[in-house]
Amino acid sequence: MTLFDGVYPFYLQQRKHFVFDVSTIIVIIVFLTFAATFLLIIPGIRGRARLYWMFRVLLSLVVGVVIVAVQFTGDWESGWVTANTSYKSFSTVMVKADIGLHVGLAGVNVTLVGNPVNQVNETIDYNEHFAWSFDADYDHSYNKGLEKGLPSPILYVAEKFTTESPCNMHRQYRISGHYASATLWVAFCTWLISNVLFSMPVLIYGGYMVLTTGAFMIFSLLSFSTVKNSLICPIQFGTASLLIDYGGSFWLTLVIGLLCFVAGITIVVLHYFNPDLLKTFFDLHEVRIEDCQEMTEVYINPQLMSNTQSPPQPSRISSNGK
Repeated sequence: MTLFDGVYPFYLQQRKHFVFDVSTIIVIIVFLTFAATFLLIIPGIRGRARLYWMFRVLLSLVVGVVIVAVQFTGDWESGWVTANTSYKSFSTVMVKADIGLHVGLAGVNVTLVGNPVNQVNETIDYNEHFAWSFDADYDHSYNKGLEKGLPSPILYVAEKFTTESPCNMHRQYRISGHYASATLWVAFCTWLISNVLFSMPVLIYGGYMVLTTGAFMIFSLLSFSTVKNSLICPIQFGTASLLIDYGGSFWLTLVIGLLCFVAGITIVVLHYFNPDLLKTFFDLHEVRIEDCQEMTEVYINPQLMSNTQSPPQPSRISSNGK
């Protein structure tokens, strides 16, 4: 690598913006396809049951898509800071930039956006992802960033999460993220089981499984929150500190988990105190009425009825036994 004006130049690379992960977009598209398919069936449902059916389907799909989508989002914890910082290694050139840190269950995203974007004859707009999932090597990703010549603020933040860092943040976040992800997949399984039970229909057990889904979602939040019990290394840029707090994915998971609790408790309470209202919401009364109407027309064999109504004739026995 040659020197240019006393600093090391960057390698050419494709810069990425901090947007939705491709996996998240795929999950959302799949669930939107399911929602559109179910909505096409609505015109074939009669009466008020149409509204109840649509509400149940959309609510269930919202719970399912959130459980799966938050596995791939990168904002379980997030933070921004605006600071004057060095831009390149071995250079005294300072730039003003917004530096962001976004922590997900499978890695971190470090964002660097110039303020303004065009400074020192370059466009300062970076977003780099460093993964720590089971099939990823965080230190390898960090070393690749060194080879590419990433800006100093990105490497400084990413270095805090390496396995060799004295901060020990890599182990804390990696373990808590893995446990939170595993718990969410269990919640997804219980969500599937609840839908099967509602379709059978076994309403009370479906309500129990909805409660279980909410419980596992809350457990995932508790698993991820354990990192707050450990000391976090400060991330300083001069006098400015980069502080992170719970992000959108964390609060969205909390809201959906509480919603599952409310829905499950409501189903259980209605089952014991007002089962007629619960059956009306799940469109069970109308099914029974239609079944009774279909069974009103019964064909009766008159020959069978005459044989049944005629009493048996007693046989006469003579005294000679004949």
